[in-house]
Amino acid sequence: MKQQDPRFKIAHREAWIGVGLAILHFIWWFGFAYGLGSRPVEEYSYIFGLPDWFFYSCVVGFILICITIIVLAKFVLKEVSFEEEDEVK
Repeated sequence: MKQQDPRFKIAHREAWIGVGLAILHFIWWFGFAYGLGSRPVEEYSYIFGLPDWFFYSCVVGFILICITIIVLAKFVLKEVSFEEEDEVK
């Protein structure tokens, strides 16, 4: 019976981290865009000239996701060699 390459386990885990991060970003964006953006235009408040729903969903969400990706890449994700390892028989 052949042992599965341990790189697949690492890649599988990191893929699920990526999927989770994408889902989290979508929930953040959707919550602010449709939560705050569903009000009448007259009730909007503005931050740096942008409607608050846009600022929080697109600007703040983008910045938070970028910071999260940097932290994950630096401290959680592992560097894996793509080189084939010769098996000793």
